Amino acid sequence: MAQPSSLLFCIFLSFFSILSSYQTEATTITRLVSKSLYDSMFIHKDNSACPANGFYTYESFVKATGRFPRFGSVGSMETRRREVAAFLAQISHETTGGWPTAPDGPYAWGLCFKEEISPQSNYCDSSNTEWPCFSNKTYHGRGPIQLSWNYNYGPAGRALGFDGLRNPEIVANNSVIAFQTALWFWMTEQSPKPSCHDVMIGRYRPTEADLAANRTGGFGLTTNIINGGLECGIAGDGRVNDRIGFYQRYAGMLNVGTGPHLDCENQRPFA
Repeated sequence: MAQPSSLLFCIFLSFFSILSSYQTEATTITRLVSKSLYDSMFIHKDNSACPANGFYTYESFVKATGRFPRFGSVGSMETRRREVAAFLAQISHETTGGWPTAPDGPYAWGLCFKEEISPQSNYCDSSNTEWPCFSNKTYHGRGPIQLSWNYNYGPAGRALGFDGLRNPEIVANNSVIAFQTALWFWMTEQSPKPSCHDVMIGRYRPTEADLAANRTGGFGLTTNIINGGLECGIAGDGRVNDRIGFYQRYAGMLNVGTGPHLDCENQRPFA
């Protein structure tokens, strides 16, 4: 039986180890994106014209990344910066308040919205019995990635510890959870789709179906994963170009190249 002093020392070491791991996870992203860089990327996020002003704080972003320690921490420094740039670009397009002649350019207005404006439906797929919809609930786009549909809210909530089906509103009311849902979507493989994370760190290995559909690795494939059914396989789609514009801006601010295959106009969407 351990002596009391030895037992206390072991408890201290365990606590210190846990604390250190949390500190490591929480500080991984700060090495790549400082608060000043974040604020310069999202220079208008707290503009009074943006419905989300005051919501998407740097502190919430950093805290949310602690739940996903592999985000921005796998591979070379170039790979890490490119993944972060790609993620920030995609959430910026999803929440943009920019327009072609906007002050500081159209790509300075990311994180302007936290909730879809005038949704066309309640985004309930009633055929999905695994994640049933609840009455008087709507599963429209919320948060940085604009999480949508009951079959996304349910799994996201289960993974992150909230009831996504009964309380989808929390994604627009809690900024840490909002960022976590975006990171959950980014990091999670949803077969036959790979995860955006695996694509950006070079871990994606196309299947025969992917090769036949010309789904090559690169930023364009993350667009296909997020919204390929509406945007991919179309020449010169403005939404795709907007995503690329954000990506090019952030890659430049992070001093990293964008890599090839930025668009998805020659890719077929996933089934």
